[in-house]
Amino acid sequence: MNRTTTTSAARIGALGRRLLAAATIAAAATLLSGCLYPREQLAQNQLPAKDAVASVQAVVDLYQQETGLLPLKNASVETPAYEKFVVDFAKLQRSRYLSELPAATFEKGGSYYFLIQNEETDPTVKLMPLPVFQAVNDAQAEIDRLVRGGGAVPRGESVSPGFYRIDYAKLGVKEPKLRSVYSGGALALMLDERGKVYADYGSDLMRAAQKKGLDEIGPEVDLRSLLAEETDFVPVKSPVYRLIDQEPVPQPDES
Repeated sequence: MNRTTTTSAARIGALGRRLLAAATIAAAATLLSGCLYPREQLAQNQLPAKDAVASVQAVVDLYQQETGLLPLKNASVETPAYEKFVVDFAKLQRSRYLSELPAATFEKGGSYYFLIQNEETDPTVKLMPLPVFQAVNDAQAEIDRLVRGGGAVPRGESVSPGFYRIDYAKLGVKEPKLRSVYSGGALALMLDERGKVYADYGSDLMRAAQKKGLDEIGPEVDLRSLLAEETDFVPVKSPVYRLIDQEPVPQPDES
């Protein structure tokens, strides 16, 4: 994505703060990278160290400042917002902006993809939890197989208008044990009328909306942005949520 290197004073100030933070933690990060996340101990609900995002953010900012580009992998228009623009670590290494991959990244055996969000206005590094991404894809593959074979969409109890829990008994597979990166609580999957599978972040969104102030949130706001903006993680594989009657309500996909 071609962009000019012109930045505002505020952007430069932010870059300086990010670089300073990265420099402060660099020694610790070097020591941690080899031992903090041994592959066999990296459970799906284990969160990365706080320095992981800050360090990559500093490198991304420096790369953009010096090249006018963002080190990201291209994505199609159809790619969902919370899955696109994965950081291109190979490019950063080839360009000598990065010596070691973060331990938390998939390429290093970790459980996250590093993404660049708000790429046009304020490129910001976020983490996409791969266990949730993979669990949704696996459930989707099983449901598609069932439906292709003449079976019905395995709808369980209703979650919200047009959304249901998955009936794993009908599907013939075990329910995945997922944890929310936001709260550490259990994270369930759900499906819509057509059998499309999603992660249900309803309880996380309720807490985020209450923290912001329910009266401050308009009906047009996609509540997922509260999680994406206020934390290091994106709510991958989720539908749009709106605040209706003071509750987060998932919205059917009209596409």
